[in-house]
Amino acid sequence: MSNATLNPPVGPQDHVQGAPHAPVTLVEYGDFECGHCGRAHPVVQELQRQLGDTLRFVYRSFPLNQAHPHAEHAAEAAESVAAHGGEDAFWEMHDLLFENQEALEDEDLLAYAASTGVDEQAVASDLASGAMATRVHQDFRSGVRSGVNGTPTFFVNGRRYDGDWTDVEAFAADLHALARATAAR
Repeated sequence: MSNATLNPPVGPQDHVQGAPHAPVTLVEYGDFECGHCGRAHPVVQELQRQLGDTLRFVYRSFPLNQAHPHAEHAAEAAESVAAHGGEDAFWEMHDLLFENQEALEDEDLLAYAASTGVDEQAVASDLASGAMATRVHQDFRSGVRSGVNGTPTFFVNGRRYDGDWTDVEAFAADLHALARATAAR
């Protein structure tokens, strides 16, 4: 773990999966168009399977617009889906975006939104007006305050994780150890 800390801490504004009082909270700053984040997606899913109720997962958007021209709108579309369809719809959209990184044009985003059960016209309106831009920028600014400069960047219990996230077994072992240490307190 590094000395970099999560700022702000996880709160009601965040998208969260898992038990609210899990001993381990994993926060990812990600970009829906980032290839590395796409590779991290199944790693996080495996961590969730392995750790079950001992892991709470939080996703914050950190679109790298210079490198990924569709990332901002993808993040805004995910936020729009959350606003119109709730957290379950957000997570469904989150997964769809990572599973379809090669297709992130606005019409693709609207089709994904519709498949989550959210009115695609509401999402189209939000994208056109920039209604969710402030929410996405709040995540981005929190990442900057937390020392994020690339994606994916992970924080475990509020501290930046500098281990090898590509090695799911080593990452899971680190998280298991933290869960045991937290439980022993």
